[in-house]
Amino acid sequence: MKQKLDEYKHIVENNLDKIFSNQNIPHNLKEAMNYSLSAGGKRLRPVLCMVWGELFGLDKNSLLNFATSLELIHTYSLVHDDLPAMDNDDYRRGKPANHIQFGEATAILVGDGLLTEAFKLMLDNDLPADRIKRATAEVAASTGPRGMVGGQALDMSLQKQQEIQLNTLKQMHSLKTAELIKTSCLSGAILAGSQEEDLERVRIYGRCIGLAFQVADDILDVVGDKSNLGKPVGSDMKAGKTTYTSLIGLEESKKIGQDLIEQALDTLQPYTGEQAEFLKELSNYIVERIE
Repeated sequence: MKQKLDEYKHIVENNLDKIFSNQNIPHNLKEAMNYSLSAGGKRLRPVLCMVWGELFGLDKNSLLNFATSLELIHTYSLVHDDLPAMDNDDYRRGKPANHIQFGEATAILVGDGLLTEAFKLMLDNDLPADRIKRATAEVAASTGPRGMVGGQALDMSLQKQQEIQLNTLKQMHSLKTAELIKTSCLSGAILAGSQEEDLERVRIYGRCIGLAFQVADDILDVVGDKSNLGKPVGSDMKAGKTTYTSLIGLEESKKIGQDLIEQALDTLQPYTGEQAEFLKELSNYIVERIE
């Protein structure tokens, strides 16, 4: 699975290298955008888009621009989340955060530029127009005020509260983290022309692994190591953030993560082949991270 993931990552990163290479963009803005885009990461969202599209019969190269746009959106969200007015993080993936390296004004413009360029990429392909329209609408809904942006707003409001309920924490992470992962899966399936019953399975899979990744991150903030996390262990605890582990404890958090993965695996039962196996192994990898 990790070898296959690296192969997809290489394809995505080659495309990322091309996006801003010959554009008429001010040098300082281009440098700052590429700084965050090249900071590493799993490239999970574009990989999921391509794998689900392939599972339903579409060649991954046809999906590449749309898939890459999801990485631009994810990166924009990280740049903005790190800002002092938001999560106020100085490091991202082991490097100084964008606003530390280039200043707050440039970091804001980096996020704006990445988000708008992402929608240009979504439309820059030769797939059927009705599929592009539906997939782009799904991305817009999942990343706007009803999705990722709404989740960040909820996160900010929760930081001022002394007591937070588990359902509220789940709602926040469903919007802030799981929505884009879900839509990464869903957009690949939509672009491949999948049937509605398949799309419902894809929705469930994406939502479950999206939440499971967040639970795993909360667990690793307690038991992980800095070299893998890209930030000091226990940084969320020191910042006073409410996490799954701080709210319900380590063992119960592990149980929630495992239950989510079991639900994700259930949705894959009707499917066979290389892509289905990859998705199963990816799901199991999340569990392995927290065991």
